[in-house]
Amino acid sequence: MVPLTIAEVQALPAVVPLLTAARALGLSRNTAYRLAKRGEFPCRVIQAGDVYRVPTVEILTILGLRDIALR
Repeated sequence: MVPLTIAEVQALPAVVPLLTAARALGLSRNTAYRLAKRGEFPCRVIQAGDVYRVPTVEILTILGLRDIALR
């Protein structure tokens, strides 16, 4: 997967699919799902059935972009 740019991450909606979060963090698909299933994904994951979503603010925080995005 091609990682997202900073501009792309900052333009994300409030909640994104797990694979979008994985792209932003530079993780592979397999690693993202493995970590999510173990409860070890680097940020909070919301699970509804077999669907995983990640709040964008969590991604921005991990990448040190939260304060920049809130300006």
